[in-house]
Amino acid sequence: MAIRITYVGHATVLIEMDGTRLLTDPILRGRVAHLRRHTGPWSGLLGEIDGVLISHAHMDHLDMRSLNQLAEGTLLVAPRGTARPLRKRFQVSEVDEDESIRLGALDVTATHAEHDGRRYAVGRPVPALGFLVAGTHRVFFAGDTDLFDGMADIGRAGVDLALLPVSGWGSRLPPGHLTPRTAAESLQRLAPRVVIPIHWGTLAPMRARRRSDMQDAPAREFAAHAAAMAPNTEVIVVSPGDSVELWPANSPAR
Repeated sequence: MAIRITYVGHATVLIEMDGTRLLTDPILRGRVAHLRRHTGPWSGLLGEIDGVLISHAHMDHLDMRSLNQLAEGTLLVAPRGTARPLRKRFQVSEVDEDESIRLGALDVTATHAEHDGRRYAVGRPVPALGFLVAGTHRVFFAGDTDLFDGMADIGRAGVDLALLPVSGWGSRLPPGHLTPRTAAESLQRLAPRVVIPIHWGTLAPMRARRRSDMQDAPAREFAAHAAAMAPNTEVIVVSPGDSVELWPANSPAR
């Protein structure tokens, strides 16, 4: 059975598999705090969503105005400690690392993410997570993360598709993020059949000047590193707003 991936932009991905539709870290508007969307606000039609996966509480991953564009009562899966502002309008399941939940026809397991998940620079610690989505195929959504040893464990369990962040929104990446090079290095641990780079080409500070011909530079740099460091993994670069369909019915999952 085919899987369809729509890279909405930044860390927002629509995963359609086995009749179930999951959305990650929804950013669906043209501006978030001091960041603006260089590709314009999302104008696609999401339709019915079976669940939303929230990796952590940073404003560019948990945006209430974007979430409010979804149907009331939508099921959100979020790290423990982040549910309070969400419960007024949504069903929320808080999860810890290694905890699983059933969404439609899919099993979703929370994984570690090497990232500070607090909403603000000060405050009580709140975890960040990735998610392994398992059905006919196994999809790893990394959220925001740096390299961590447990990636090898995720890889040993089998990953068909990895959705990996390869950049950020500013001129530098602080600790807790994958660069194009370290994202390629992570492929040696995860060993996915296919990888789609995300978290690039979408958001930038309001006053930043970004050349349109450079917006895909992180994705292109990642693809070059991946070709050298993980030649057995196919890299598919999907532009913000575009979709790709993988593995027709006669193509078996690993």
